Amino acid sequence: MATDPEPAPPRATVATTERGQRTRAAIIDVAATLMYQNGVSGTSVDDILAASGTGKSQLYHYFSDKSELVAAVVERQLERVLAAQPGLAHVDSMKGIERWAREVVSLHRQPGGPFACPLGSTAAELKNDPAFRPALAAAFRRWEQPLAEGLRTMRARGELGRRENPDRLAASLIAALQGGMLLARINGDLTTLRDTLNAAVDNIRRRTVPPS
Repeated sequence: MATDPEPAPPRATVATTERGQRTRAAIIDVAATLMYQNGVSGTSVDDILAASGTGKSQLYHYFSDKSELVAAVVERQLERVLAAQPGLAHVDSMKGIERWAREVVSLHRQPGGPFACPLGSTAAELKNDPAFRPALAAAFRRWEQPLAEGLRTMRARGELGRRENPDRLAASLIAALQGGMLLARINGDLTTLRDTLNAAVDNIRRRTVPPS
């Protein structure tokens, strides 16, 4: 016997008005903070509604489900990470890369540090979920991009070895940063982050071409 098809889930609506954009942004900001503090699985839709002061109908007006909201949170976490590292705009020289590394370490000297990486923490929790893997991989590539572009500029100027791969070197810097932050957070000691990041920077320095 044929049965009627189940109704399709409601489709999220793109925020087109200024008020709608503010509401959507506020929901994402609250969700990002809660998921950083409690993890994705430890943050319910009801938690987000209570903390943001929005109704369930409002949330589902902009996000079809929690997964769509999590994807928006990944984007917001990346924005926060990049905003906290303005030195990434000037990493087209060894001095610029060294300044960026010092900038990162100094962020963790603030009260409450060393801090967990919001993007790294989310990636660790969602790494086995194929639904989020592309968004997470894209976020890390965007983090690496300024470093890779800076290294390409150095190579074009003859300051970096012609055969060096800027993309791989940029990935090695972010990998060192992620591992250093994790161990620094676990041990409550910033030394690990500083030493790990300095080692990655030294690896790049060894690949530079001495001025003639």
